[in-house]
Amino acid sequence: DAADVVYAEQVEAGLSRLMAVYASRLPSAVGPVRSARETDLELLRQFDRPVLAFSGAQSKLLPLIAGAPVRALPPGKAPGNAYYRGADRPAPHNLFLRPRALKAHPQPGALAATGFRFGPRPRGGTPQAHRTVRFPAASFTFDWVEYEGRWRVTMDGRRARTSAGKELAPTTVVVQYVKVRPSRFHDRAGSVSPFTETVGQGSATVLRDGRAYRAHWNRPAARSGTDFTTPTGTPLPFAKGQVWVVFAKA
Repeated sequence: DAADVVYAEQVEAGLSRLMAVYASRLPSAVGPVRSARETDLELLRQFDRPVLAFSGAQSKLLPLIAGAPVRALPPGKAPGNAYYRGADRPAPHNLFLRPRALKAHPQPGALAATGFRFGPRPRGGTPQAHRTVRFPAASFTFDWVEYEGRWRVTMDGRRARTSAGKELAPTTVVVQYVKVRPSRFHDRAGSVSPFTETVGQGSATVLRDGRAYRAHWNRPAARSGTDFTTPTGTPLPFAKGQVWVVFAKA
């Protein structure tokens, strides 16, 4: 709930993973922390050398992580008090992180590099209070709550909440249609890791203020941010607050 942006991507066996980006403030703890994917490296290149916290990665991916423009700090490279195991859930879902121990310094202006723009609600759009995005073995549902001005999140049929019980509720949801293809990596069970192509262009749906807006996304290079525009080419601003970007297969 403290993240500025939450990305939802597809991983092995059609399951989902979340990547939270903290540009404005750091929570006291975050987790469960899971393993990194090749998709993460391309996606994060639009930020200015961010700290990447992850539990580990398969051996063939480690050289790519080492060569990426990120500060990679898994448990073996982070200060000894940064990661800890929680006692209320089984491994591997019990690894948590104290972000401040990584000496990361949030910069509120960092999101400007991503191409995100924030501003008043644009004209047009279609009233929409409910939207579901499905992966092969996962689903995300967003329900508009007018009196809160936010979208309540349901993942795999369960309301998404923090460990303290607070509901996850972004102000803007972006359903970004992308190409999802097999990569050269796979997990221990032999399932191929999908790679989500976030460089290029395509269509999107932007949900804000209880309305859906048709959009076009464009990211010309890995170092570039992602611009979202209306069908006529006008920049499409997001509502101020947390943004969720769900990568749906085009």
